[in-house]
Amino acid sequence: MFSGKKISFFQMWYLIFFCHPVWANAASMYGEILSPNYPQVYPNDLQQSWEIQVPPGYGIRLYFTHVDLEPSQNCEYDSVKILSGGRVEGLVCGRKKAHAPGSSIVEEFYIPYNSLTMTFQSDFSNEERFTGFAAYYVAVDLDECADFVEELCSHYCNNYIGGYFCTCPPDYFLYEDKKTCGVNCSGNVFTEPSGVIASPNYPNQYPENSQCEYQVVLKPGYFVALIIRNEDFDVEPADSQGSCHDSLTLISGKQRYGPYCGSKFPGPPEIKTRSNILDIIFQTDNVVQHKGWKIRYYAEPITCPLSVTPNSVLDPKKDRYIFMDSVKVTCVEGYEIVRQHDSITTFHSSCQNNGEWTNSDFSCIPVNCGDPSPIDNGKYEYISELHEPLYKATVQYFCKAPYYTLQNKGEAVYQCSANGQWISEEMGTELPTCVAVCGIPSNPIRETGRIFGGTRAEKGNFPWQVFFEHPRGAGVLISERWVMTAAHVLDGYDMPSMFVGTINVGGGALYRDGKRLVPEASFIHPGWKRLPAGTQRTDFDNDIALLKLKEPVEMGPNISPLCLPGKLPEYELQVGTLGYIAGWGLREKGRLPIYLWKAQIPVVDMDKCRSVKPEGSADSSAYRFTDNMICAGGGDKDSCKGDSGGAYSIQDPFNNSLSYVAGLVSWGPRCGTFGLYTKVVHYVDWITETMNKH
Repeated sequence: MFSGKKISFFQMWYLIFFCHPVWANAASMYGEILSPNYPQVYPNDLQQSWEIQVPPGYGIRLYFTHVDLEPSQNCEYDSVKILSGGRVEGLVCGRKKAHAPGSSIVEEFYIPYNSLTMTFQSDFSNEERFTGFAAYYVAVDLDECADFVEELCSHYCNNYIGGYFCTCPPDYFLYEDKKTCGVNCSGNVFTEPSGVIASPNYPNQYPENSQCEYQVVLKPGYFVALIIRNEDFDVEPADSQGSCHDSLTLISGKQRYGPYCGSKFPGPPEIKTRSNILDIIFQTDNVVQHKGWKIRYYAEPITCPLSVTPNSVLDPKKDRYIFMDSVKVTCVEGYEIVRQHDSITTFHSSCQNNGEWTNSDFSCIPVNCGDPSPIDNGKYEYISELHEPLYKATVQYFCKAPYYTLQNKGEAVYQCSANGQWISEEMGTELPTCVAVCGIPSNPIRETGRIFGGTRAEKGNFPWQVFFEHPRGAGVLISERWVMTAAHVLDGYDMPSMFVGTINVGGGALYRDGKRLVPEASFIHPGWKRLPAGTQRTDFDNDIALLKLKEPVEMGPNISPLCLPGKLPEYELQVGTLGYIAGWGLREKGRLPIYLWKAQIPVVDMDKCRSVKPEGSADSSAYRFTDNMICAGGGDKDSCKGDSGGAYSIQDPFNNSLSYVAGLVSWGPRCGTFGLYTKVVHYVDWITETMNKH
């Protein structure tokens, strides 16, 4: 059952016809549309469509002169449907009569578009043999400006036959879409160091459909800074999704601020960019307008770091340095700037427009004192954490122990100073001196004996003993560069052949074990009387001489000097004081030994020496005895020919571990009795003066 209509079985097998759309003349100005078989009965179960199109800029007037369709409620059975753009513009069914007397139009529609679709449908029965419809259409001018609900133009719409065009108020321009008007508010560039920028018409409503672009361009060396107060900002608020339809956007380099909108400024009250260029973009739509915004900008000078280079100070000192500031840079104490040909400690620098200082490549580096100077027979070691020769590095000098010691008191500590020199608190820039340790044998004597028939010395007993090969004699090493001997040894031999560090002077052993000493100059005491060759000497007063060596001799276990005596009264020898003598002189049977012999003998009264009858003389009255001589010996212990110049060593009165040269083997009345020795304490001034002078 369908809406009260009865359907026979036969009727249910009627075929349903679906007709393809029928197109009227393409873009025709008028036309006719008739139902199938019009004016005869239209078929059952039919659906047919017509597409009507008139030229653009026109609407369609559609009217029916005949409508005879099966009536039904809501046009359920047979009907004509009129659609445009998917919208139903009208529905026709039943039987229609003319609207007015004398008119043939029974139904009429006005469509404000240039195309429509008509669809005719019939159901399975046409019991009263309805004849359908006759319709006509004609293109009519479309008043787009009045007939369209949506606004075609943002401002003014102008109609003409077949179309329309948009226009704008003064000071506006038409966009490329030919519909939207906007304000030409772009292109303004602000270059003053400060100013005010506002939206168009501020504080009145800003224009719609506009995109305003402003630019602030300051001189290099300045950043753009902005101040936007809440009362100076009123832009259409964001929608429910948080999107701004009208917005203000600020762009500075890689920094982007916004988009901003709302009745109060949502950003920070002050914005400091990092560029001298700022782009201001303000865009609006066509819906709602507010009063807009006002920006105050100013130039913020670029700042430079508080330091140009590490380890330096700036003058003048400020809490903030800005573009074009100039300063004097001074390296702190102990630092300098090393250049290709010189070094400096101060320079000038200026804050540049890129926020960097000029001459920032200058680096204050620690003063380099260079490696500490080496010293003979010593070395230095770093005793600070810094192990480079840089400012405040500290070194300490050490001598080669146990054979050398520092001549000057103190620890020989030097620090690299700000002026590039190594300085000691005690000695300033003067280097320490390592002097040979004197008076300490590496092998102390364990027994006593006598030279004239005495006992052999061992290596290290007398490391200061110098052997004179030509002439045969001896000397005593008193420093690295000086040998002391008796003046008479050098009679006729200003440059003797000498060796040190040996006790065996026989054959090749001398050259194998001993170290040759090469003299550079000899200095005989000015009080020594020189005699013609062959003359018998009876006066040995001032029998002392010095030999300066060409090269310093290196000290070791078998080579070390003997100390000089002090000038205090304690160094004036008393009778009975014991001392050692050593040498390679004649022995009891008149033989010259190849080994060093030693003996310990006491100081005796000078009368002992006077009482001995010299060989070949009736008495000793012919010989001169002076206060510059020491008489020592006794008990068959004595020096003899060949021992001359050797040391008579005495234990130091202030330090029992040291010995000093109290006398030099000079002469004697007869071997094996008593001998006379040059009293060295009387010549200390001459010795030190000669050594210092030369």
